[in-house]
Amino acid sequence: MRKCSIEDIIGLIDRETHFEAVSEDYSFTIKIEKYVPFVCGAVHDGHQFRKSLWENCLHTEYERWYEEDPCTKQMIQGFPIVIAGCDSRFEYDLNRPPETAIFDTAWGKQLWKETLPEKEKQHSLAKHENFYKVVHALIAKLESKFQKVIVFDMHSYNWKRWDREVPVWNLGTTNIDNSRFGDLVERWRLMLENMKLPNGIVTTSKINDTFQGNGQFLKYITKNFKNTLVLATEISKIYCDELTGIIFPEVVKSVEDQLKVLIPEMVSAFEEANV
Repeated sequence: MRKCSIEDIIGLIDRETHFEAVSEDYSFTIKIEKYVPFVCGAVHDGHQFRKSLWENCLHTEYERWYEEDPCTKQMIQGFPIVIAGCDSRFEYDLNRPPETAIFDTAWGKQLWKETLPEKEKQHSLAKHENFYKVVHALIAKLESKFQKVIVFDMHSYNWKRWDREVPVWNLGTTNIDNSRFGDLVERWRLMLENMKLPNGIVTTSKINDTFQGNGQFLKYITKNFKNTLVLATEISKIYCDELTGIIFPEVVKSVEDQLKVLIPEMVSAFEEANV
């Protein structure tokens, strides 16, 4: 993996170079082993939190981890094109628009001891902007090559905070063209529901149950690229203990191994569909 400036990364994409890189500020990684009509993304996988924010932050490291999406990059790491955030959403949230990407409060608790200085906000927003410059260049390149593209937008959520039964998999679709892509979404839902997981986990899947697909990653791509379908795909944190921070590696590996089969099947279905 090389360290690259945003301009260098965009240049590599423009020239259709195969590469693996981390941005020069270490805020995100991108891998392109082959130019294919699908992308896997994990925008909330990151846990980094820059040192200049530590003393001013009221949330503990565990509280930040609890609201992040650990292991979502690992679940998709074997695919040719993977883009993932490295920084915690508590620094700036890649899945929110710039105007709300920096939290004042987070999940009902004040985040900062003192108002965040404007210099710190601008530092974070520059990272956010650079990430979307690369996303734009990437999807533009793929649409120009393949006409239509599918993006697997991987997330996770805390199921224990809900006071009702919630699905293992949730697909958020309110901001995609469901008249055009609805049959494909249902196909993806059924694929995920048929996943066999260890430790007696009963796999269930629903559409717009716990979350509705309102994230900036999906919205940005959908707004700017009319022939790209983004599948906002959330797994409940059945792969870890939310309350202790312990990861269950056998569950993570099982999800990863089964997605290696299911994602190519879904890509084939997308390519064959008349959409």
